Order: sequence, then C-alpha cells, then structure tokens
Amino acid sequence: KMSARPIDWDSSQYQSTFSFVWEYGADVLSLLKPQPGVRSLDLGCGTGLLMGRMAEAGAEVLGFDASPAMIAQARQNFPKLKFQLVQAALFRTEEKFDAVFSNAALHWMLEPDPVAEAVSLALKPGGRFVAEMGGRGNIAGVTKALDTRISNYFPSVSEYSAVLERHGLEVEFMVMFDRFTPLEGGENGMREWIAMYRPDNKRPIEEVEAELRGSFYRDGRWYADYRRLRFVARKNERPQKAMACPT
Repeated sequence: KMSARPIDWDSSQYQSTFSFVWEYGADVLSLLKPQPGVRSLDLGCGTGLLMGRMAEAGAEVLGFDASPAMIAQARQNFPKLKFQLVQAALFRTEEKFDAVFSNAALHWMLEPDPVAEAVSLALKPGGRFVAEMGGRGNIAGVTKALDTRISNYFPSVSEYSAVLERHGLEVEFMVMFDRFTPLEGGENGMREWIAMYRPDNKRPIEEVEAELRGSFYRDGRWYADYRRLRFVARKNERPQKAMACPT
C-alpha cells in the first residue's frame, strides 16, 4: 500500500536543515498579504514559522497540522498562537475565515476533494485560498533513483482547478513552474533530503547519489527538481443556480 508520508516528521531537523521549505513559502505569503484583523487559517502549518509572520502582520491566525511533532514544535516556537492537531480533510469550524493559506502541505494529502471541501466550508463567501504545493512532475528525477513506497499527490493545473471548482472555489490565478531547488547540508544534502522525505528508501544511498550526481550536484551542493503549483482561489459569493432554460 502506498503511504502519503513518513510516520511522523523530525520537526527540529525540518526547521533547521529544511528551512528552504518555509523560506520559499514567504514568497507565497506575499500573495496572501496578511492584514491586521484578517482571520486566517494556516493549513499544514508545520512548525508555525510562516504563521508567525502572518501574526506579525496583525492577522488573527489559527494553524493546524496532522503531525504531533510539528504541532509540538510550533507551540514551542509561538506559545501565544493557536494550533490544532487535526487532518485537513477533517477540519471543521463554526467560525468562518477570510483566508486559508497553505505552503508545501497539500501534496501530502492523497485525496484532494475532502481537503478542498474543508477549505470551502471554513471560508466566508469571497474568502481566499492562497497556496503552493508540488505540481505534476515534481521531484520526478530524484524519485526515479529511489526504491520507495511513499507517494504524493502532484496534480496538473487543469486537474487541481477542477478540484477547487467542484467545491465552490473559483481560481483567480494558478501557475506551474520549475524550481531547481538547492538543498542544505553540502555533500550530505541529498541523503538528508531522502532521510526526511523518503525514509523507506531501500536502495543503497551511495548508488542513489552516484546515479543523481551528474544532474543534481553542482559546486559542492545538491539540488532537487521541484515543480510547484501556486494559486489563488476565491470562494463563490453565492451558490451557483442552475441555468434557466430559454422559453
């Protein structure tokens, strides 16, 4: 059986060695433009670092994640902020939010429809869903060299647009782009990346490195062939009515 992700994350290593994940997320945050008093939800908040930036901008933020280790680290990082341990598809709230933000989390959720439904239910009419995730073909080159059963959901633009539209979320902007991403850790960068994201890899790491070195190692550092899907969608102001037949 394919599994979506490792059993749980090494949150302290994620925060230090994998800081590029949330640092690139700051770019996505600029699309959100957090404002004072705006109620925002951080879906898959990880260790809370981007959420901290939203709070600094004055937004009222609630973060949630399915990883106990990540939530524990987030609470340690930001004791004054609110976090919940819950899977995105199961998240329900009485209060409605102005915005839902997500960075590098949606591709770990193999069933996108229940997640999009949860987002739609959490948003006020006119509220925005601003996110970035892995897109079709993300890390294809690196993965080819591995023997792993961990999988992700990496959709195309048309596929994910359809998911959002099914749940009353209208796409205002969506783009797929390649981002050949430098990994931290120097000579050990690739093995550390594999240990974090594909810990079940059964192929000897020396073989993997030898196969990937020609394409993914330059000037003393490793890279991964990331492709990202970035979007802004808005919840429909009112339910769509069936078209009346012309008489």
